[in-house]
Amino acid sequence: MKILVINGPNLNLLGTREPDVYGSDTLADIIGRVEGHASGRGITLEHFQSNDEGALVTRVGQTRGEMDGIILNPAAYTHTSVALRDAIEACEVPCVEVHISNVHRREEFRHRSLTAPACVGQIVGFGARGYILALDALIGWIEDRDRV
Repeated sequence: MKILVINGPNLNLLGTREPDVYGSDTLADIIGRVEGHASGRGITLEHFQSNDEGALVTRVGQTRGEMDGIILNPAAYTHTSVALRDAIEACEVPCVEVHISNVHRREEFRHRSLTAPACVGQIVGFGARGYILALDALIGWIEDRDRV
């Protein structure tokens, strides 16, 4: 099974950006832990990070026929990107949206996700551990779908 982990704008700054909100883990720390968890389950991961909406849309669009699933932290594009939402729907690859912070406990504008309705699920508020939770949930979702 091949899973793509996509991280949106400013997540390359994790570890130094608002550690009281996002914790002290860097994106490399998170990726390393998710890689370790995935390899123990026989899962191949690929990682992609961009601050550019168009690059994220393009990469999601390339997953059809290439990946079995997507873990996506769209960051600020969660609340603004119809293009990213359309790409998730169009690629027909199951996607789990993940957020490090609990967006529902933050500013009002963060409470609405344009991308979540195109995903099979959403995980918020569990810090960096959310990526591992997303991976486990996505694998389970794919395995359940394939049993039917």
